[in-house]
Amino acid sequence: MKGKGNKRLIIVSNRLPVKAEIQDEVIHFEKSAGGLATGLNSLPTSYEKHWIGWPGIYTDNNETEKELDLSLGSYNFHPVFLTEDDMENYYEGYSNSTLWPLFHYFYIYTVHSDKYWQAYKKVNALFLEKVLEVATNKDILWIQDYHLMLLPMMVREHLPSIRIGFFLHIPFPSYELFRTLENREEILDGLLGSDLIGFHTFNYMRHFISALARITGIESDDNMFHYGNRTLSVDTFPMGINYDSFYKASKQPEVKRFTSSFRERYSDRKIILSVDRLDYSKGIPGRLEAFRLLLENHPEWIGKVSLLMILVPSRDSVDRYNDLKTTIDELTGNINGSFSQPGWIPIHYFYKGFSFNELTAFYHESDVALVTPLRDGMNLVAKEYVAAKAKKPGVLILSEMAGAAIELTDALLVNPNNTGEIAAALNTALLMPEKEQKARLTGMQKKLRKYDVVRWAGEFIDKLEKIHLRQRDLKRKYLSQYQADEIARAFMKAGRKLIILDYDGTLVPFVNDPAKALPGTPLKELLENLSGTEGVELAIVSGRDSDFLESALGFLDISIFAEHGAMRRVKGKWQSLYRKDLSWQPEIIRIMKEITDNTPGSHIEKKKTSLVWHYRSTDRWLADLRAAQLINILIYPCTRRQLHLMRGDKIVEVKPSEYTKGSAIRNFFNSGDYDFILAAGDDTTDEDMFDALPEGAVTIKVGKPSEKSRYTVLNSGELIRLLSSFQK
Repeated sequence: MKGKGNKRLIIVSNRLPVKAEIQDEVIHFEKSAGGLATGLNSLPTSYEKHWIGWPGIYTDNNETEKELDLSLGSYNFHPVFLTEDDMENYYEGYSNSTLWPLFHYFYIYTVHSDKYWQAYKKVNALFLEKVLEVATNKDILWIQDYHLMLLPMMVREHLPSIRIGFFLHIPFPSYELFRTLENREEILDGLLGSDLIGFHTFNYMRHFISALARITGIESDDNMFHYGNRTLSVDTFPMGINYDSFYKASKQPEVKRFTSSFRERYSDRKIILSVDRLDYSKGIPGRLEAFRLLLENHPEWIGKVSLLMILVPSRDSVDRYNDLKTTIDELTGNINGSFSQPGWIPIHYFYKGFSFNELTAFYHESDVALVTPLRDGMNLVAKEYVAAKAKKPGVLILSEMAGAAIELTDALLVNPNNTGEIAAALNTALLMPEKEQKARLTGMQKKLRKYDVVRWAGEFIDKLEKIHLRQRDLKRKYLSQYQADEIARAFMKAGRKLIILDYDGTLVPFVNDPAKALPGTPLKELLENLSGTEGVELAIVSGRDSDFLESALGFLDISIFAEHGAMRRVKGKWQSLYRKDLSWQPEIIRIMKEITDNTPGSHIEKKKTSLVWHYRSTDRWLADLRAAQLINILIYPCTRRQLHLMRGDKIVEVKPSEYTKGSAIRNFFNSGDYDFILAAGDDTTDEDMFDALPEGAVTIKVGKPSEKSRYTVLNSGELIRLLSSFQK
């Protein structure tokens, strides 16, 4: 099964793109015509494609399972067999009674059940078993949607080098909603096994980044994350449709037959089309109320317009969905009873699915499409309607809460909760001149033609491949044990040695109260031993002020640079290297104080030569906003007074521009005097130091990888282990 040849792309989704059925003891398969299957099947033939998922059938018969495995395997489909219990608790339960309502902002419908959660974990583990049967570290794995959010990390633990993409087809909710999820950390940790996480829109991506930072503390660098020794990315990929199949459909003989029948039946009126499956997120009752309001406010449309409402059955055995169906039935009956006339009824209601040919005929012939979900990840019905119109006029009314609204800006966008606004949009659409209708459709069709489902799938896989290459390059920077041993051997062999170290985040981890970031006894002993080793010159170059560094490291007889090199301690005495004119400080303090007063958890640190605004204890969203505001306000006074403005790790600092960590190194150390040089630091200020050193120096970034350093270690503990090895 794990054959050689082309690069292998393995798609994993809740269901396979075929549905199995047993009729008269014979297995039959019905192919899915879904957009996902179309897009993935259209990927380049350089990929050998496999698909893992549930085959849509329950069986407790081993022989039947073997037969299904064999039959599906010939198409590179690999079934995961689930029991009715599994589907009830994992699919109907955790997936659709916990995640679905919460992610669609229906918090009140969210069910928290440990039984559902245990089933979700169990089924994700069953999918893992199948993945491990099929996949190798050399493959690409693309996991689809909210049913399998634990799977990426499960796979990563067994196949550490495999390329994993994950795409969420529904909205990702705001942090305030997501934080209510009992298993929120486990869900996020599961997703972090991916190399690339895709969303339909920027808003969904932004919510994910916010939730990740607030719940786990992992923050993004643009849209990149550093997690352990891995780098992963998040991005937006708005899903498209098979544009040509919809645009050209009206020319097909079978579709022409349906369009002819449609025109014959509804030739005397305008048609508003509504197509949805039964779900509370679709806003169908509000849609019906808006249509009622149209007829009440504009009685001139009575007898001249009808709503063709297609409702595809979905989960109507579940009480909440059955109640929704009852509400829709009653509303429809009420409106038809109130407004019907001989030969005309307001609403033609179909509770069933239609074939592709019938549906595209409805799209092509309808005057208006009414698509008003209360919340929707994308909504492909809106895109299908626009494409299927071809050159025929029509108007799309679209909820601003649907992901598609980001692209389809020429639609009439409405608030789905405002029935008056929807009713007014219906009237506008029915009166819109044909020329304007066609102009709006043409603009939207250009976008849909350009970004169809084939491009969606192709761009995701292309980005995943690029992330994999970037990861490979960055992973080379992480210090391996072999490289650490080589560095230790080079240190032992060298005559004169220079070691330059930052303090916070490098020798000691960050803490919320900077005054408590003091060296422990083991670190003190290590630094004392290093500084006392023959041939070693040890220096500390920090952004801290001289008073703190004296109290923390004053026991060492070494060079210590405070405030990025503005002050230097030599043989126990501090020398000032900075300009004495501090007349710039009152203006900067005033600006910083205004921001601090409006930012809980922040404070100002006044050093001898610089001013620092700290926001480590501030809410992340507010901190980012206030830091950006502060920097914007400070740009002009800092430029005018020739001051250096920099944003560090949870700080904004202002200082005179004539000294940096790099200038301190250049001014006080001649690199040619040393046989071995090592420098380590954790932020951008330390990169000035790396730049000032010769190419052969051992430069180490603590934390996130850097283009400026030769190596990266994950944390201060790893750096301490390396320095300790110099004593063996």
